[in-house]
Amino acid sequence: MSRFRQQDNLLGQSNSFLEVLEQISQIAPLNKPVLIIGERGTGKELVAARLHYLSKRWDQTYLKLNCAALSESLLESELFGYEAGAFTGAQKRREGRFEVAHNGTLFLDELANTSGLIQEKLLRVIEYGEFERVGGSKSVKVDVRLVAATNEDLPSLADSGEFRADLLDRLAFDVITLPPLRERQEDILLLAEHFAINMARELEMELFSGFTEKAKRTLLDYDWPGNIRELKNVVERAVYRCNNPHVPVHNIILDPFESIYRPTKRIKTADRVSSSAPASSESPNAPIAQSDTHNSDRIAPSAGELNFTFPVDLKQLSQDYEIDMIKKALADSQFNQKKTAEKLSLTYHQLRGYLKKYNLLENTTEDAE
Repeated sequence: MSRFRQQDNLLGQSNSFLEVLEQISQIAPLNKPVLIIGERGTGKELVAARLHYLSKRWDQTYLKLNCAALSESLLESELFGYEAGAFTGAQKRREGRFEVAHNGTLFLDELANTSGLIQEKLLRVIEYGEFERVGGSKSVKVDVRLVAATNEDLPSLADSGEFRADLLDRLAFDVITLPPLRERQEDILLLAEHFAINMARELEMELFSGFTEKAKRTLLDYDWPGNIRELKNVVERAVYRCNNPHVPVHNIILDPFESIYRPTKRIKTADRVSSSAPASSESPNAPIAQSDTHNSDRIAPSAGELNFTFPVDLKQLSQDYEIDMIKKALADSQFNQKKTAEKLSLTYHQLRGYLKKYNLLENTTEDAE
């Protein structure tokens, strides 16, 4: 069982995660297809591996393939193989993933990206255990346990005709739905410490001194849209930047792109001209409406309108200005974070970063009323 232990690095103690582990243990021994549903970064590939290594096929071949990484023709050849002369460059017969995984398990990730042709051939394999190689006419028999995964809502795609309903029925003997990390609060610090210790070993540090309370709070307060994969990146980055085994990790950088020097999206000259052109059908020589240049609701004043005398602490002045603007936007939005983010042309997570930075989270709400 050594191969299983090497693959099994699923960690967690939350109820939602333990329920998933129990479901995996129940379905793993059966020779039935399994569908894994979850957001990006939730660990679908790890679940597929656990299904294989807990099954009776654990000592047989386990193969995986990302369906979104290949075009339809390449994916068909990769899955089902091809005969010599099937297309230009096919000089000899080649076995596909299904043949190579005979008596084992085949994991197909991003299944929702497959075409109708691929879906039809997958259905035949599941129903009859056979298929034809590309360019061939002879049926090939295989015994493969199929595990598929997606982050899409397949029932909705089936209702709209974008995914075969009969294939969905056959795949969904049982469906394992993975909870996102934001619903696994008890597991965040457990996973963070696991990733931190591994990173410390990689950096050949003599020990990992843990996280400060502030760092822990930052990890717990974040929503983790990228789930476990994002947490791993954030923690590993924090450990390497700290780079001192005797000092607890204190600085958690959630967005590595955040910088005062970050380049902004350039506006093409034509777009700039069109956006500044008069909206009415009047003569192009007509003066621009006063509301365009003297709008009383304008947020950002010019430098001449600010009341200060030199010398100034530019960094502190900018910070005070940001805090004041955020507070005004919060008040104008009844302290609703999503509405405030819209008013400031920020993403929800960018605004959360500012609120945490300036300790303004108190008395705010996350959801619209």
